[in-house]
Amino acid sequence: MTRVSRDFGGTMQKDAVPAVSADVVFASSRFPNYRLGANSQILEAKDDPKVLSMKEVVARETAMLLEQQKRLSVRDLASKFEKGLAAAAKLSEEARLREAASLEKHVLLKKLRDALESLRGRVAGRNKDDVEEAIAMVEALAVQLTQREGELTQEKAEVKKLANFLKQASEDAKKLVDEERAFARAEIESARAAVQRVEEALQEHERMSRASGKQDLEELMREVQEARRIKMLHQPSKVKDMERELQALRIQLAEKSKRSILLQKELARSKRAEQNISQSYELDGSEALGSYLWINPCSDNAPELSKCSIQWYRVSSEGGKKELISGATKSVYAPEPFDVGRVLQVEIIADGQQVTLTTTGAIDPAAGLGSYVEALVRKHDVEFNVVVTQMNGVDHESESIHVLHVGKMRMKLCRGKTTVAKEYYSTLMQLCGVRGGGNAATQALYWQVNKGLSFVLAFESERERNAAIMLARRFAFDCNIMLAGPDDRSPLGT
Repeated sequence: MTRVSRDFGGTMQKDAVPAVSADVVFASSRFPNYRLGANSQILEAKDDPKVLSMKEVVARETAMLLEQQKRLSVRDLASKFEKGLAAAAKLSEEARLREAASLEKHVLLKKLRDALESLRGRVAGRNKDDVEEAIAMVEALAVQLTQREGELTQEKAEVKKLANFLKQASEDAKKLVDEERAFARAEIESARAAVQRVEEALQEHERMSRASGKQDLEELMREVQEARRIKMLHQPSKVKDMERELQALRIQLAEKSKRSILLQKELARSKRAEQNISQSYELDGSEALGSYLWINPCSDNAPELSKCSIQWYRVSSEGGKKELISGATKSVYAPEPFDVGRVLQVEIIADGQQVTLTTTGAIDPAAGLGSYVEALVRKHDVEFNVVVTQMNGVDHESESIHVLHVGKMRMKLCRGKTTVAKEYYSTLMQLCGVRGGGNAATQALYWQVNKGLSFVLAFESERERNAAIMLARRFAFDCNIMLAGPDDRSPLGT
């Protein structure tokens, strides 16, 4: 009987251990650094003790935000949001790299165990015991790797908590900015009142000086100069600077919201990948008023959307009541003001199977739209430039500019001096955003004047379209009329 030596290279063929597949990509060119502890327990050595874990980074950033969540200026608040946004991006990148490293470790351990299993059948004696001991160590490493994945899942939950905290901080910042702006307006009104009082006092002084001629003008002149100085401090230029800062802050908040949604979608994909759940479609697009959502096939085997039955719903965030959105049967949907604060859901029926997709959260309002509508409410009649794209469900060829008048008692559509349609608010009137029609739907609305006349109007911007809907519903509500979209019996032009 031939004795097998401990040098495997001299007695085994080169194909005894199967080679690792060329498709496998490793994060590093060396095997992970492990060492044996007490009771032969396998311990993983840390490469760089200075690198903080994801949990420590989340705790540190949260503590810093809590310490500084007080009354901040607009510039300080903007700087803080930039740091929070960078931290969220860093955490997302770290989670992605850890997931890739975890997958590489699983592949490496499986290849190593298969190689040792193949080797165990080719050796005997003490060598076989060594191989079995190595297999046991590989299995212990696999158990430890599974435990680390559990820790990674917990760290993902911490990342989600941080995203929610940033969202709450953004809402607090919006309230703070509104308070500062109101304070500035109060200062301006106070300065105007002071100037008016001084002017009235000057007029009274002139009348008294004509009678007596002994009134001293120096004190009044000093008051006038002081009043003018106060007025100059609150000129519109300073308000414009604040508006520019607010606009920059709104852009940062929008970017933060997009990053948060992408992070939540990435976490959902990772969870589905861990549970081996495949999905044929996914919902893409910005979940905010002024944008649009669309159904995106994420599998080559997914049926064509043109052959599927599609229906959109809005779900209340409190009671979870599902409300059908009549006419929303396309693969694209543009949220309207009714959808703000609610979760959108779409059901896809293909080949007898139903797929339900839901937004990651409630639809966010458009930045500055509320204050813009409040300013328009003070006017008796508001005009919007529009183009008629459909009339009574038939495409309108002319692209001439029309003017839509939204008044406190009625709505009117004019072309030059010609009135195309005019109607007082009533229960027969319907008004909502166009449901379908691609990305152009964000700038279009559907207006049913009465049972025999309807239009699809295209506005200059998404903000004008949403403002017109909100303004008309506000004026109609003041007349005890509730304007809504079409019911199930009334077809909607798309």
